[in-house]
Order: sequence, then structure tokens, then C-alpha cells
Amino acid sequence: MSRTLHGEVRRRDKALWRHFTEGLRHFRLIAEGDHVLLGLSGGKDSLALLALLGQAARRSCGRWRVTALHVRIDSVRYESDTAYLEAQAAEAGVPLFVETIHVEPDRKARRSPCFLCAWQRRKVLFDTAQRLGCNKIAFGHHQDDILLTALMNLTYCGTFSTMPARLTMRKFPVTIIRPLCMVREDELRAYALDHALQPVSKVCVYDRVSTRTRVREVFDLQQRLNPEYRYSLWHALIKSGALVQEADGKDDGDGGLDGAEGAASVGPADVAEGTAV
Repeated sequence: MSRTLHGEVRRRDKALWRHFTEGLRHFRLIAEGDHVLLGLSGGKDSLALLALLGQAARRSCGRWRVTALHVRIDSVRYESDTAYLEAQAAEAGVPLFVETIHVEPDRKARRSPCFLCAWQRRKVLFDTAQRLGCNKIAFGHHQDDILLTALMNLTYCGTFSTMPARLTMRKFPVTIIRPLCMVREDELRAYALDHALQPVSKVCVYDRVSTRTRVREVFDLQQRLNPEYRYSLWHALIKSGALVQEADGKDDGDGGLDGAEGAASVGPADVAEGTAV
């Protein structure tokens, strides 16, 4: 790598780290004594979050710790094994657990075929958090995921809501956090290229163009109309209180189980990459 290219990578890494730590501080996502369980899907976002959380935990000098969980579905064909994930976790200094589950076809034809799969994976995540004594669960959703979910809910459900950066459960001893909440997707895409990340490839029969893809086109159009649109929508979410919430059950606030986003989604791509552990 040339000196110039190396300098550009360092600059991008520093900007990514700044946005990552800004999100941690602004929304008070991690505190002393926390044990964070990372939902590691194996996609570029969760792989980047694995490295970032590992680095942050080391810098904390033991004040908090992180563990990762990867859940595989036996009916979904994976193009890679877990060896790469294990190597990445070892490099980050993060213990990794791998669970394989079986998901029966959903009998409710009107519901998205992804609903039951996502629900089962989420259940394993919560159960593992309880078993390991984790008080926080981290997902790899980035700022673009949060903004697009807000647009989806506004367009299809008539609500100004989204997946929060921090969600405290009132009836369950776990807080959901999204440490990449202030990181843009293009920053993560560049990080994956710069560090040659190898996301897990999986083939699902329900993969197709999603509602989220079409909403992304609307978002990009708004960005062309107003280059500050991203930040206008973000600050509107902050002012509305949508990014810090409380919930009664195991729903993570984004509709990943049975909330508003689920009503708007039509395929697996509608559930952001970091959700699928």
C-alpha cells in the first residue's frame, strides 16, 4: 500500500471512529460494568462493529466487555463457514458463540416470510443474553438504516418512528443499543473495502427487491434536492424523542418482531443487515 493510500485509509478510519464514539457518548449507549452481546450477522456492518467494539472494550481497560453471537438458519444455504467469523472475533479480542436453529415455514400466508425467521433469531439472541448475563444487546444498524426506517414508517404506517439508538426494556433486563447510529453507510462500505472484510454470503429463496430499496431511491432524491436532508431528518428524529425509547417486551422498537416496520416490509432486505444475527 502506498504512503498516500495508507494515509487516506487512516483518515477514513479516524472519521469512522469519531462518529462511532460520538454515538456512544451522545446516546449514552455503554456504561461501566456493562456486558454487551453483539448480534454478529456476518455482514459488513456487524463485522465493522465487531472490530470497533473490540477496540473500544480494550481501551476501557476492563470497565465493560463484549461478547458476540452468530445465529445460522439450517434451511438457508451459506456460502462460507464460521472460520472467518471466528478469526475476526479473535482478532478483535471478542468471544464468539455460534448457534444453528431450524425455522419451520410460517403458516400465516399474509405475513412476510421473513417474520418468523427474524423472530426466532431474535429469541435466541435474548435467551443467550440472559444465559451469559449480558445487560445490553448491540445491533449493527447504521444511520442510513435508521433514517430509511423512519421514511418507511412515515410512508406506509403514518407514524414518525424508527429503530432507536437506545431502547430500554421495562419488563426484560436488557437494553438494545445501536452503536453505529451516527455512522453513515458509505463509511462502512469504505471500511469493508479498506480492510478487505469478507461478509458471509447466504442464499435465501425470499431474497428480492424490497420496500427499503425503493424508499432508498426516495431518500437519495431528497438528498439531491437538499444536500442537508440527511441531517434535517436526523435532527427531527432527535427532537421527537424517537432515538431513545422504552418498551414493554422483547420487541426492539423497530418492528423487527411485530412493530411498525414489520408492517411495511415485504422481504428480508427490509430488515437491516445488523438485525439478522
